[in-house]
Amino acid sequence: MADCRLVIDGDGIDFDLELAVDWSDDAPEIRDAVAAALPLEGEATRWGDELYVRTPVDVELDRENARLEVPEGAIAYWPTGDALCLFWGPTPASVDEEPRAASPVNVVATVADPSSLSELEGVEKEGAGGTTLRLEAIADGS
Repeated sequence: MADCRLVIDGDGIDFDLELAVDWSDDAPEIRDAVAAALPLEGEATRWGDELYVRTPVDVELDRENARLEVPEGAIAYWPTGDALCLFWGPTPASVDEEPRAASPVNVVATVADPSSLSELEGVEKEGAGGTTLRLEAIADGS
């Protein structure tokens, strides 16, 4: 069973996606700070094949296993922007087809089935056109 869910709502376009998410052990202290702040929600910005949303999470541990290259389906905390990022393909910083952040990020979770992220191609390439990204806990029995 998934640890939490990611809901992406494309306001103004016929788009709604709900994804199962599993916590990662890559950055446990930052993961715990993000988990304590749930639910997190905001209007997303698109940067290549990445959506990010600003959060109230402000973690000083910005180097806890921080990295530039992340796996497809990674949900990462970006300390430079106090943002939560969802990666599913290349970004303007990518060298090849790998997802790559603009500056080091801390992977806190992964989408259980990243293949469904291909549906995000309907979201505008520049900005996100009112798309909302929400990470929320799953209540017991949900």
